[in-house]
Amino acid sequence: MSLLCFDLFVNSCGELIRYEPANQLMLFIVQDISILLNLIIILLMLFNTYVFQVGLVSVLLERFRALLMLSVLYLTFSITLHCWLMNLRWFNTNTYIWTDGLQVLFMLHRTASVLYYYFYKRTAECLGDPRLYEDSPWLQDIFTRVRHQGSFLNSQQH
Repeated sequence: MSLLCFDLFVNSCGELIRYEPANQLMLFIVQDISILLNLIIILLMLFNTYVFQVGLVSVLLERFRALLMLSVLYLTFSITLHCWLMNLRWFNTNTYIWTDGLQVLFMLHRTASVLYYYFYKRTAECLGDPRLYEDSPWLQDIFTRVRHQGSFLNSQQH
């Protein structure tokens, strides 16, 4: 959650230091690394579940697909926005430069950030569910369904 708070801080206050491009560049680099670390942390949390360990990766991917895709999209938007901003403003710190494309990318980035915060927090709460870390009737039911579908598909192929 601290990495999310840092990301929110940079999104809120990153433009205030645009007059010092080296500092802004370092802040953007740390922000992009924190987004990547958040993605790695969620993946590690998914790998530690009992559901993953018994081989039901598809169940986890189906349940948390939105966050994984949104994380990659948000990281892509962040890197693109940061490169574009630094490219336009590195030598022109005193001028106001906002192209139409940059404004669109900025709005997409900020919209993706709100969705990213929501889905990340929701996923972190969902990963606290004890049913994901132990054998349970819910998991046995899913495992039986997956095994039954696999045997049904194999019988149709022969």
